[in-house]
Amino acid sequence: MNKALIKNLESQIKLKDFKLNSLLEITNAINSNEDVDKIIDLYAFILREQLGYDRFILFNRQKKWNCLLKVGYKGRVNHIDVAFELSRFEEITTIQSSHSKFLSDFDVIVPVDHKGQTLAYLLVKGSGSDEKYLNAELSYMSFIQTLTNIIVVAIENKRMVKLKAKQERYKKELELAKTMQQLLFPEELPSDKCMDISAKYKPRHEVGGDYYDFIPVGEDEYIICIADVSGKGISAAMLMANFQATLRTLVEYQEFDLKALIVELNKKVMNSAKGEKFITFFLAHYNTVSRKLAYVNAGHNHPFITNGKEVANLDQGCIGLGMLDELPFINVGEKELEPNTTIVLYTDGVVELENEAEAFFGTDRLIKLVHSYYPLKMEDMNNLIFSKLDAWKEGLPFVDDTAIFSCRFF
Repeated sequence: MNKALIKNLESQIKLKDFKLNSLLEITNAINSNEDVDKIIDLYAFILREQLGYDRFILFNRQKKWNCLLKVGYKGRVNHIDVAFELSRFEEITTIQSSHSKFLSDFDVIVPVDHKGQTLAYLLVKGSGSDEKYLNAELSYMSFIQTLTNIIVVAIENKRMVKLKAKQERYKKELELAKTMQQLLFPEELPSDKCMDISAKYKPRHEVGGDYYDFIPVGEDEYIICIADVSGKGISAAMLMANFQATLRTLVEYQEFDLKALIVELNKKVMNSAKGEKFITFFLAHYNTVSRKLAYVNAGHNHPFITNGKEVANLDQGCIGLGMLDELPFINVGEKELEPNTTIVLYTDGVVELENEAEAFFGTDRLIKLVHSYYPLKMEDMNNLIFSKLDAWKEGLPFVDDTAIFSCRFF
């Protein structure tokens, strides 16, 4: 056997050993659950130190294209439109000439596909060294493509594992928030000879930021309230849960004073939300003996009082809670309720519900419905109002949390 043939066989064996060792190193790192940075560092070491490439860039697509690795290239790449520059390359391609200044700085483009989708592009420029195992010749690039495929798929799998874990955490947080929100609302609302109280609530998502409550504070005294936190989802539900707990604690353990209560609630919202969210809030204190109702409306949609014919808005109060460190004013409104008076509290999801013509449901329409259904029990009236809301949106989804809290005092 001549020396040239022996040397060629030795080179082939050496090359196969190198490929196997490289693949083994990469797969061991992946199986050992090394983080992405370490896997990328190992990949870069193989390309640079063992294969002899002095310039290469790896673009990877996740939600969008980004530069996963850049070695030996001093130019900026964040502005590169990867899809525009590279999507036409479906196979390993040697760059002979290019109108693109960016592409002309490289020798070969290596696309990496997985399940029929291109996940990455590797751009390389060879060192020209004959002492390295591989060079920029097209015939050697299939190994680099295989190696890159393993790397990119491993990173994608890690991303999917993290995404799944994040989704699982979110699901648990959502379940917790949903449970906490269910605890916000009173289990039972009274319907007796003194009063008939009923509420209906439909969150936009699984959890929402609306809240209503009915709290006895003495033998003949009651608190009724409704609130709406800016924003939606878990953070809104958690803030509202904290708000409800604070309200009930203050009502139970402090001498009852509407202004002092509102001031303290504003402080709590500011501390909890850090100015990122605010709460519109309506709170009323009713005495069934004196029939006097004292209330504060903190930037909420105006509840209204009606006897079935005449309407009065409950609009005295202050700005929403959590908007400013200190409330510039707090006005306490007062009303004396005639027998058979109804108070309707609601959130903006009711009156701001749009139909296909982008027209709001509106407060006037709500008031007309209340007057139309006035003889009914509050539960029946609320159900009928929601049926009208369903008809109004004409198959469109509810775009906000929606709550109605109706109170009739005999």
